[in-house]
Amino acid sequence: MSLMQKIKAFMKTKAWRRIKFIFSIATILFMMFGAWSISYYITPLLMKWFGWEFSDYWAFVVVGVVALLLLSAVMSIFVPFARNKHLVFYQSIVDAVKRISKGDFDVTIKPNEDFEDEYGTLVESINQMAGELGLMEKMRQEFISNVSHEIQSPLTSIRGFARALQNDELSELERQHYLQIIELETMRLSKLSDNLLKLTSLESDHHPVEPQFFRLDSQLRNLVLVSEPQWSAKGLEMDLNLDKVGIHADEDMLSQVWVNLIHNAIKFTPDKGSIWIIMRASEHHVEVRVEDSGIGIEEVYIPHVFERFFKADVSRNRAQGGNGLGLSIVQKIVQLHNGTIEVTSTRGVGTTFIVKLPLHATRLGEAG
Repeated sequence: MSLMQKIKAFMKTKAWRRIKFIFSIATILFMMFGAWSISYYITPLLMKWFGWEFSDYWAFVVVGVVALLLLSAVMSIFVPFARNKHLVFYQSIVDAVKRISKGDFDVTIKPNEDFEDEYGTLVESINQMAGELGLMEKMRQEFISNVSHEIQSPLTSIRGFARALQNDELSELERQHYLQIIELETMRLSKLSDNLLKLTSLESDHHPVEPQFFRLDSQLRNLVLVSEPQWSAKGLEMDLNLDKVGIHADEDMLSQVWVNLIHNAIKFTPDKGSIWIIMRASEHHVEVRVEDSGIGIEEVYIPHVFERFFKADVSRNRAQGGNGLGLSIVQKIVQLHNGTIEVTSTRGVGTTFIVKLPLHATRLGEAG
């Protein structure tokens, strides 16, 4: 670093601001001393000029008044420059706030070292607020774009097949096939709408969470039994290894978590594959692992699997099908329970989702 760079870096430090403050105070004191000294020498001349005669006390008062007038005259020259600089910086803050209020979040207030102590925290907060609002606006636009895309796709299919049904030359078999596709697309739209409402509700501050005590291992076993037609049809091996655990949580909400993870495991595991559901309880937490021997997730996609509407190439990633909201809902439910969810995966080997929840009840024992 060159000497000039070191000097510029030092001029941005707090120590430099303190030096400038001390120098400013010293300058004011020097001006006061100078005004008093000049007044001390010129006041007797003025008194002699006007023929005034005062006692020592009143002469001292006149010296003070003249010194004050001189100091005021000097300050009136320099203060406007400092005041204008202050007003310009203050106006930049006001303009930035006005732009933000109108929806323009591409705002950055340049810090001014002269006003760091006065406005430093305020400027930093406004810049941070503008950045976060800009990010939220970008997310909002992406969300609207994704919703529009997800809605447009089934609507296009429905419109196309509805037109095809108007052809009187269609066979009954073709007609039934088109009607089935239309029904599936309407179900897809309905599911999209339901998930959007569910996700919006979960992200609001008013979504009710109704914790109650229930057996988490029993819930998992029941959900696996309910999904037996799906995993039996593919010849999957379902292996459960669950501690007997009681937990205080919202049973219905956690049910959505396990249903989504189990169905994903079934969906993306090839025929004759395996799924393992393991639950272990510690003193304060319970950990549930849903593992499969499925197609896995490309490493580059793993950080994005919980993003809304995330869906990668169907041929390369398990994020196929659905509308890309399921795992976002799962993550939000887990977060509402003060828990965490993680995913590890190896392409062609399998995927593991790990849910960790606070355990508000006593552990009930071990299961074989």
